[in-house]
Amino acid sequence: MTKDELTAWALANGWQMIDGAPSLTKPTPPHPAIVRLVLKATVVNLEIKKPAGKWEKVASQSYSKITADPDSGMPDGLDLAKISGLTLLMQDNKDRMVFAKLSGRS
Repeated sequence: MTKDELTAWALANGWQMIDGAPSLTKPTPPHPAIVRLVLKATVVNLEIKKPAGKWEKVASQSYSKITADPDSGMPDGLDLAKISGLTLLMQDNKDRMVFAKLSGRS
């Protein structure tokens, strides 16, 4: 996958651009980013914010080794499905975005 394909996948699946990086936010207000994809020139870093506020890199992979899963479209190579709670957080963020559009809020 390319940087643009990965960004498009993320935005279609509940991620939002925060400080220039596709990010997932906490489910309760305020909604600060707690997971982000740092898209560099040749690699993607998956980072999770620790309670102390520091970002920790939990996965890193070059774009050439990331492929879209044929069934779900989820990028393989970053082990997103193996990270506990990430799929649920993605779904929560996606649902919140859909309901905000339905209610007329951004």
